[in-house]
Amino acid sequence: MENEIRNDFLPVNETEEMNLSKILDDALIKATDTYKTPPQIIWIDNSTIATLGNFSASTGKAKSKKTFNISAIVAAALANGKVLNYRAQLPEGKRRVLYVDTEQSRFHCHNVLERILKLAGLPTTMDNENLDFIGLREYSPKIRLQVVDYALRKNNGYGLVIIDGIRDMMLDINNASESVCLINTLMKWSSVYDIHIHCVLHLNKGDDNVRGHIGTELNNKAETVLVISKDSKDANISEVRALQIRDKDFPPFAFRIDEDGLPEMIEDYHSEKSVKSVSSLGVEQLSMEQHREALENAFQGKPIKGYENVINALIKGYAGIGYIRKRSAVAKMLTFLLSDVKLIVKRDKVYHYGEDKTDREIFDPDR
Repeated sequence: MENEIRNDFLPVNETEEMNLSKILDDALIKATDTYKTPPQIIWIDNSTIATLGNFSASTGKAKSKKTFNISAIVAAALANGKVLNYRAQLPEGKRRVLYVDTEQSRFHCHNVLERILKLAGLPTTMDNENLDFIGLREYSPKIRLQVVDYALRKNNGYGLVIIDGIRDMMLDINNASESVCLINTLMKWSSVYDIHIHCVLHLNKGDDNVRGHIGTELNNKAETVLVISKDSKDANISEVRALQIRDKDFPPFAFRIDEDGLPEMIEDYHSEKSVKSVSSLGVEQLSMEQHREALENAFQGKPIKGYENVINALIKGYAGIGYIRKRSAVAKMLTFLLSDVKLIVKRDKVYHYGEDKTDREIFDPDR
């Protein structure tokens, strides 16, 4: 029976055999190979939020000004300069931007297009050769995916692709298989066409979790996830912070909409979200920087022997950053740290974090 199951995965003809052989050859990574560092194209302060060959996301609740924030990112890319707190530099041959909107009418899409050009300091009375803006509101998810794929195949020079409404590229945001397929498509596009894809997805209305299974997949695989939220004291102010970032974290910044309907930076902004507010987040919403700080507190540079010992250390380590959880929640968190983000490695009964892969100086209170 086992052999029958395994044989289902084997090629059934010579063509499939040849295709798999080619994939295997292409996928083989050798010690003698050399690879260039992926070009960085967008920064906030000195933190890299976008590189070619990767994808990222923005999220936020309704009316949080997500599209205004995206407009600033695109404008910075078109200007190859700074807009709001975004600094962009796309390399030669990768200066073009594809903006895909899945939600808005053509009238509102045109408003966004005009806003982008104004922010970039470009004329609004003529088309810009470096920006293609397409509205796919009236089409099915399958057609939307096919159109974007066709655009990427037929047009050279894209460096940045915006998908404003990634939820509309699928039928069911809670379908695990469909979510994985969509994320795999994003990874394929970004890799094959050497582009950066930035997606927009809503937060849940009732909490601060990214919507659906697709949100979980984005959190796990994206290079950066930005959260745009209304300021707690002034609803006219929108704050931008990192929910997830591979590079070092950046201080939150904020913007408001000026009299011309354009986002403008608020100087000397201080976020009201203190360390204490971290405790209201889900474990997947903590940034990598926050996880690392908590784990450094927990491990103190040494591996930890024993399940109960590591649980107790994690409780204390995460409490140090304001993330206070009971034992049952921390037990689930440990699974997340081991399996999902792989920040902790377990060998036998010893838990490791960071660069230390040996069993020297293991923390073991029973010794």
